[in-house]
Amino acid sequence: MSEQFITNPEMVRVILMLALYIVLPIAIIHMFIRMKWVQKVGTVVMAYAMGILMAITGLVSFTPDSMEEMLFNNVQNMLMNVAVPIAIPLMLFNCDFKLWTKALPKTIWSLVGGIVAITVAVVSGFFLFRSRQIPDFEKVSAMMTGIYTGGTMNFNALGAALGVDKSVMAIVLAFEMVLTMPYILFILGGGYKLFRRILPFKDETTNEMRHSKSKMVAAPVSDVEDYGHMFRKDNWYLTLAGLGLSILFLAIGAGLSLLIYHSLNELVIILTITTLGLIASFFKKVRELPKTFELGMFFILVFSIIVASLFDYHSIQGSTIGIGAFVFWIILCGALIHLLLCRLFKVSGDLFTVSQVALLCSPPFVPPVVGAMGNKKVLISGLVIGLIGYAVGTYLGIGIYYLLS
Repeated sequence: MSEQFITNPEMVRVILMLALYIVLPIAIIHMFIRMKWVQKVGTVVMAYAMGILMAITGLVSFTPDSMEEMLFNNVQNMLMNVAVPIAIPLMLFNCDFKLWTKALPKTIWSLVGGIVAITVAVVSGFFLFRSRQIPDFEKVSAMMTGIYTGGTMNFNALGAALGVDKSVMAIVLAFEMVLTMPYILFILGGGYKLFRRILPFKDETTNEMRHSKSKMVAAPVSDVEDYGHMFRKDNWYLTLAGLGLSILFLAIGAGLSLLIYHSLNELVIILTITTLGLIASFFKKVRELPKTFELGMFFILVFSIIVASLFDYHSIQGSTIGIGAFVFWIILCGALIHLLLCRLFKVSGDLFTVSQVALLCSPPFVPPVVGAMGNKKVLISGLVIGLIGYAVGTYLGIGIYYLLS
């Protein structure tokens, strides 16, 4: 049986593809240390590029409904689900939460502006595109409100609560993924620099960056991701201590979720690990653990490659094009209104960027963007905005449904 397992070509490919999810981030880190062009491009952009390449070349495609496909999907989902929860505390450990409180008013304005922008975009889009004969359009509008303020968890919750047909949900989600991904890639590829020009306001917090005493609005990526000496023995055991603490926080979050809901609830887990990570950052010994941010970035690179490898542009073939136009309108109109409101309230470009990502894609996508921007100061703000979006997204979606009905 074991010999048959090893000699099965499809199973060997499953093992190799899963191994790539671990090996490629290590390779990206080594390239980042040695190659200046990789430092300019950024590790997260490299990870997304590699993941998309895996997707379009069919490397991660297996025989439908086969044992190999089921095994690959299960392990892939497990890696994706644990990577960010482990990364978040690691990236928070050397942040100074006391400094973040200065940015709280701007964070609130950015959050409110984002929610208002999505609401206006959805309602206006409803009246623009309702003649396209989109099935259950009021319910689709409610789900789009939920997904762009709280992520797929709220999307699924609203779909179930409103009794939306599964096929309609699948089409809407396919368009959402296909149209949102290019926007996120635009941000990761340097779009945040455009937002910095439009919103040239300073962050309210200050943060001492390694090797520099100067206060920086947005440090270069190479100053934030300092992978040098990461694998030295005198650093490694302390870094592993930080990893152990992060895994412990994940276990506590999962335990609380099981205790409250008798299942793994993403909101409870993310809220728990973020809270525990922030509490731990108040302790000087935890804050001074070496390379925890960089180790967190390793897990973010794993997550980024997996997410990008799920990209499937074939999934929208034959779908209702009106839904695609509606989704595109929400992204475009929502971003522009949010941008105008942030300009009015003098919100910084980086805070606007993490707000967009937190609301459009949920908290797990915030750390990759923070890494790409090279500005750790907005990490906590982005996570807080995303968590509040989780909390209000379902209620807002239900309200939009009744309003449009």
